[in-house]
Amino acid sequence: MEDKKVIWITGASSGIGKALAIKFAENGWMVAASARRENLLNELKKINQNIFPFPLDVTEVDACKLVAKDIIKQFNNIDICVFGTGMHDPKSEKKFNLDKIREIMEVNYFGTMNSINSIYDYFSEKKNGQISIISSVAGYRGLPAAGAYCASKSALTSFAESLNFDMRMKNVRVSLISPGFIKTPMTDQNDFPMPMIKTPEFAADEIYKGLVIKKGFEIHFPKAFTYFLKFLQMLPSSLYFKLVARGMKKIDY
Repeated sequence: MEDKKVIWITGASSGIGKALAIKFAENGWMVAASARRENLLNELKKINQNIFPFPLDVTEVDACKLVAKDIIKQFNNIDICVFGTGMHDPKSEKKFNLDKIREIMEVNYFGTMNSINSIYDYFSEKKNGQISIISSVAGYRGLPAAGAYCASKSALTSFAESLNFDMRMKNVRVSLISPGFIKTPMTDQNDFPMPMIKTPEFAADEIYKGLVIKKGFEIHFPKAFTYFLKFLQMLPSSLYFKLVARGMKKIDY
């Protein structure tokens, strides 16, 4: 097992994380799969024996440290970490809800910080490897009825850019994953049209290529959608607000 590549994926019980765990396992990687729902991780193990469950609630700092140590102890190595735990509650975001804002930030942003904290020293001393953060195109600009979610993803995007400056001096690669709409239990909650929505398997293919083959900083997809949103990033706020408001009016949202 020591000659095998090892990847640690959080948020691996469903959606993109699950598809990514299967993709890496099918390509011969040893996959340390983390999520809160241990029963779903055990089901994942049945799909491919290269997947090893490591149950974890990323909001618990000490638990993240313990799981990271357990993974290193079992495999004697971690090559890539993909931190992708996330939540969204579109219904609660249609009005200001401080408790829900705190919960979303705690899971999406601080959960990722807790995960990075658990392996920061390991990678710094090892002087190779890769830390990958799953953000979202929702982090490009603020969107209607998604304030907390957009804020959490924007924070992750900026943090990944800053972390890159730090870790590149230690020969550790940092990458940012910015998916568009992917059909997952989270996006199933949305009550509005989702342009160019893709499957988790499509996302896993794109991420695998970006992490293992292309090795750039940002992995974003689908390109036709993400480049359009990058164009919106460059617009003056006054024009951006008008365009988005017009779009929302068309779909009666």
